[in-house]
Parts: sequence; structure tokens; C-alpha cells
Amino acid sequence: MSLTLYNTLSRRKEPFEPLENGKVRMYCCGITTYDYCHLGHGRTCLVWDVVRRYLEWRGYSVKYVQNFTDIDDKILNRARKEGSSMEEVAERFIAAYFEDMERLAISPADTYPRATHTLDGIKRLVYELEQKGYAYPARGDVYFSVRQFPSYGKLSGRNLEDLQAGASGRVEVENPEAAKKKDPFDFALWKASKPEEPSWESSWGPGRPGWHIECSAMVREHLGETIDIHVGGNDLIFPHHENEIAQSEAVTGKPLAKYWLHTGMVKVGGEKMAKSKGNFITIRDLLDRPVDPMAVRLFILNAQYSKPLDFTDESLEAASNGWQTLKEGLLFGQKYGNKLGWDDRENPPLSTNHLQQFQKAVDNDFNFAGGLAILFEIAKELNTQANILVHEGKTKTSSRKLEELWHTLINLADVLGFNAQIEENVKEKLDGLTDEEIETEIQKRADARKAKNYAESDRIRDELQNRGIILIDKPGGVTAWRRK
Repeated sequence: MSLTLYNTLSRRKEPFEPLENGKVRMYCCGITTYDYCHLGHGRTCLVWDVVRRYLEWRGYSVKYVQNFTDIDDKILNRARKEGSSMEEVAERFIAAYFEDMERLAISPADTYPRATHTLDGIKRLVYELEQKGYAYPARGDVYFSVRQFPSYGKLSGRNLEDLQAGASGRVEVENPEAAKKKDPFDFALWKASKPEEPSWESSWGPGRPGWHIECSAMVREHLGETIDIHVGGNDLIFPHHENEIAQSEAVTGKPLAKYWLHTGMVKVGGEKMAKSKGNFITIRDLLDRPVDPMAVRLFILNAQYSKPLDFTDESLEAASNGWQTLKEGLLFGQKYGNKLGWDDRENPPLSTNHLQQFQKAVDNDFNFAGGLAILFEIAKELNTQANILVHEGKTKTSSRKLEELWHTLINLADVLGFNAQIEENVKEKLDGLTDEEIETEIQKRADARKAKNYAESDRIRDELQNRGIILIDKPGGVTAWRRK
């Protein structure tokens, strides 16, 4: 089996072949630090984290870098409104980012470079572009000459006639700076300083970097001139990633990335998420409802990463119900392992068949939804056997096979970032009464009923129920039980 990826650059699926055997260099365009992360950020960060986890499960050594853009007009605008500084705004929302990602159980990247920490590399790259004839200074600004790079547009499929100023909301429409450009399609690599804005010294005068040049410099500094996988949201394909390619490849003469992957847009109730529409949902607002972060993870991974994802209350409820099924399967070993005579093992048995099915599904362009189907198949079987065990005292499937299935489920769930813990109140109930103690209480209740002491019988039943034990009275005076 071989892993295939849909490459935005070639517009087709391609076999994955890393530049260096067994190693993957991967870069993700991260957030601009001026506000709390919304659902779109959550999807992007979660998907690429799981991609990294899957590649590691497949045996690759992955170096994963995700940047912070901490110099930007949006950050400066917020600082002005708040009467604070660019640094204060950026630091606050970087801290918030890590809080949100931790709540979503997203593993940290290996490195988080910032634009403000990469200024030497940025200025070096701008200088080299100027020396090679791809950039020109203009009254303190420096612009990239788009027409000097013949393959501009190869990622997005656009030609120069299609380009529009203001794409992605990053370039200001008609403004005095436009007069500095030789061509309206050229974009800023370095911006001259403005009054009361932070700036840094350079050979072109005091100023700050443009948005696109930041990522080119950070990729080069932390991963090299050519990397394996470059990822981000599909809203970044143009102009950001297109400009990254132009800047980097104009200097190095080498491909910036072999594979380009992009997540689809997140909609809310079928509409684009926007504060003006009142459907803007931040990660923290969603989790504070409260919603189980694992349900959010399931909701995101149940859709193909590159397709649009529509968030509705109904879809979230369905994901929450699905998580309960998966969670019960993941807790099977903790609840019933001792009763089934399982021993702790360093290398527990795994189901080769299920592992192969999972890999076959996910190898098809990171089809995590297909992989999840394998997890649910296992979880449902474990849950069925748990129900039989509680009501009949033994399972129809052998203990050995159930142990294999459970360890397989744990292994595959970890690849996708799912984990389940028994809630403390349930754990106390499980720890508080052994099976033998429960049987003793049931016998006491039976004796009380025979003596027509129904008040005592009800008290025992209610006490057991409060401790998570459900009694099921059957014909013939038999009482079965199960843990809640």
C-alpha cells in the first residue's frame, strides 16, 4: 500500500515520496495574532496535526513547523483601538492560541517561529531578490516584480489578467502606495515605516516586512530551501502561497515545496462565517457551551479535509452521539479487562486485518473518515460484548479476541488523537464496589423482598443506582445488573 496525496500544485493525486527517505519536512501557515481562533483555524490546525500523527504512525520522522504572523495591519489596528501595542496584542492572542489548542488536544508543533524573530532572514531574502532583479525599491518600500517570474500563477491557476488588488483582504484597495508600484500586480516585500508604527532598520530605511515574505523566510530558516509538504487553509492559495512560491523560487531556483495541501472552508449553517452575520464561532465559545473537544474532533475528521465543512447544531449533536459510541469502546478495557482476566503487556496483541483496513482507507489522500469507520466497527463490537457480559455474565467473543480488538482500537484512536478517560465520579463508583460486593447487596435486597420489607429493598436498589449500578429484575426472581 502506498500513500497518495492530492497536490494543489499539480491538481491531481500523487504517490507520496519524501525528498529524504523516512523523513518529512512540513510547514503550516499559522494564525495572524489579532483575535481568538475560530472554527476555521481549529479545523486547519487539527487536520494538519493528525496528518503529522499519521505520517509518524506510518514510520516517518516528521519535523513540523507552524508560524505566527505577529506583524500585520490587523494587529496594529486592534492595538490602536485598545490603546495598547502590537507586542501586547500578539502576545495575548498567542497565549490564547495555545490554550485553545490544548483544549482541542492538538499536539504542539516542533517549532513556532514568529515574523519578529525572523527579521534578519526576511531582510536577507528581500536583498537577494533585489540583487537578482526580481525586486525594486520605491521610496522606502520594496516590491516584488510579478512579471519577472514567468511561472507566477502556477499554484492557483490564475493568470495576471485575473489578478485583483485586495485579494484575501490583505492588500489595501487604491491608496497612495499604489503609485509607487511599477505594475499594479506587484506586491510589497518591505513597507516603509509610518508614524507611530513599529519599525526596524534596513538598507531601504526603517520599515517592516510584508506579509508574504515572512513565511518564505521562516520556511528557509527552519526547514531549508525545499520542503516535502506545505499546508494551510485554501483561502491562502492566492495570493499568499502563490507569492511565497514566487519569492522563494526566484531566489533559490528550486521548488519551495513538493506537495501543497489545503483544508476547505468552514461554513456555519451553509453560510460563510463572519462577525457581521452573527455566525462567527470561536473555539473557546464552542467548548464553553460546553461541548466535548473529542466530539469537535470527530465532527472535523468525519469530512474530507479539502472539502467545505458545514457546522450546524444538528451535525455537532450527531458528532457528540458518535463520540459516546467511540468513547464506550475506548473504555472497554478499563471497565471489563480485569473481569475478563486480561494482564498488562508491553506489546499487546493487535488485529492485523483492522490495521490494514485503516491504513488502506487513510492512505487515500488522508481519508480520515474512512479510517474512522474502522474504529466504529471495532467500538460497536466491543460495546455489544460489554452489554452481553453485563446481562449474561460472559461474552460470546473470546476474551483473547476482545483484548486484541480493544488494543487495536486504542492504537488507531491515538493516531487520530482520540482519548477517553473514565469520569472521576464514575471511577469512584467503579472502584467503590467490586462485583462480589454488588452481588452481596443484590442478595440482601432479595432477602428483604422475601421478608416483604419493601422499604429496605427499595433503599438497597436506590443506593446501588446512586453508585452507578442499574438492577434489572427478570422473571423467576432473577436480578441482573450493569454499571451505568
